[in-house]
Amino acid sequence: MTVLLSYLRNKRFTRRIARLHQDLGIPTAYARLRGLPLQPEARRLVSVGPDIYQRNQRLLPPAAAAWRAMAAAAAADGVELQLVSAFRPVDYQAGILRRKLDQGQSIDDILRVSAAPGYSEHHSGRAVDLTTPGYPVLEEEFEHSAAYAWLGRRAAEFGFYLSYPRGNPHGVAYEPWHWAWRESFG
Repeated sequence: MTVLLSYLRNKRFTRRIARLHQDLGIPTAYARLRGLPLQPEARRLVSVGPDIYQRNQRLLPPAAAAWRAMAAAAAADGVELQLVSAFRPVDYQAGILRRKLDQGQSIDDILRVSAAPGYSEHHSGRAVDLTTPGYPVLEEEFEHSAAYAWLGRRAAEFGFYLSYPRGNPHGVAYEPWHWAWRESFG
């Protein structure tokens, strides 16, 4: 019965994403052309504390443990990693796209910098957007920080990887601040 319920849940989720994409004007071939996997919304999440805006952030329990360990290791090395965001529901992601559309941006331009609803790693409860004091939030300048250098050297020890490096095959803009935890790590 569990397999059947999972199958039905995935079917409903897939239909929901298809409707959202149609409403937002996202091309039907988006996932195929970008090579991005569908990211079902995480269900069991735990708090990882506030982000830089004092909003409570959540991750999957094993990703949360890895995040805490990584942040502590960075701090021990004199590097402050700050959360900008973590788990983001599909509807929140759709809202981001709607706001950008309302501002007059084209869907093609939006999809160069924001994943379509259903395809953001933030839905999975495994992704974090990071910053560090003295650097603008969610800007490429983060790559010049000691925090980014530390992540490049040490993040893999905790199961985190840079999802969207320069020239990534998904056609997503370079995001030095976006790191995701690999579920199969360890």
